[in-house]
Amino acid sequence: MAKAFPQIDFRREVTIAHLCIDYDVETGVLAKVNPPIRSREDVEFLWRTLLDGKIDWVCSDHACCRHEMKLDGSAPGDVFLAKSGFGGTEYLLSALITEGRRRGLSYNRIAELTSWNPARRFGLLRKGDVAPGFDADLVLVDPQRSFVVRAADSESRQGYTPFEGMELTGKVMTTLLRGAAVYDGGAILGSPRGRYLHRPY
Repeated sequence: MAKAFPQIDFRREVTIAHLCIDYDVETGVLAKVNPPIRSREDVEFLWRTLLDGKIDWVCSDHACCRHEMKLDGSAPGDVFLAKSGFGGTEYLLSALITEGRRRGLSYNRIAELTSWNPARRFGLLRKGDVAPGFDADLVLVDPQRSFVVRAADSESRQGYTPFEGMELTGKVMTTLLRGAAVYDGGAILGSPRGRYLHRPY
């Protein structure tokens, strides 16, 4: 359909949830999101599309909804009464490494899908690469280290995750923001140092 509008620079994204879980996920209604989680066949189609270079970036679509607000108190199992959305940022990289590497996705392509492409698209010209003139925003990952996702271990106050019980390999050990460590070995370091980034006109 996008080809019918050649004057518009369309890009395609996929969320990490749509690449990892299907509608048989054990967390059930807690995985409600828009667009909805689909079948395993659809998940594998998305992977083929990504590996064919037809998807520009992978995102988290981080839209937290606390557990007590997510479900309807009178009918907690009713998907039609549940709110849409959940957090996914903290598992994005590890999940992409886990699922992507076993399908042949390279680390360079992972960096392109999570950093370079979105930075270029949104005009964040000092982001997305390791090179002179770029902010040193980096993550150090242990590619051999595995962990099981547990909402109870998360810093999020959401109280649940649709990724609950998934074993992921490729744990983020350290995060650097503009060259300074802000996370290391499970601990957040220092006070918040985020800055508003103005997009160029």
